[in-house]
Amino acid sequence: MLVLTRKAGESVVIGDDVVVRVLEVRGDVVRVGIDAPRDVRVHRQEVFEAVRDANLASAVVSDDAVTALQGLMRRTGTE
Repeated sequence: MLVLTRKAGESVVIGDDVVVRVLEVRGDVVRVGIDAPRDVRVHRQEVFEAVRDANLASAVVSDDAVTALQGLMRRTGTE
């Protein structure tokens, strides 16, 4: 992990096109601005983890769902 010290108004450049700028420091709170292309997804970590967990939960297939799908396929002759 790279650890840097920056003051308000200073920036860090990531790759060729992502700029992270320290906007304000108040006590133990730091406001940052991130300038990145639209195709680069930027999320707070807790949002990223919630979305990832929801996606993983929706991808889990239960035995009941498999059995129901097999029954449907038998009835429609697509088995």
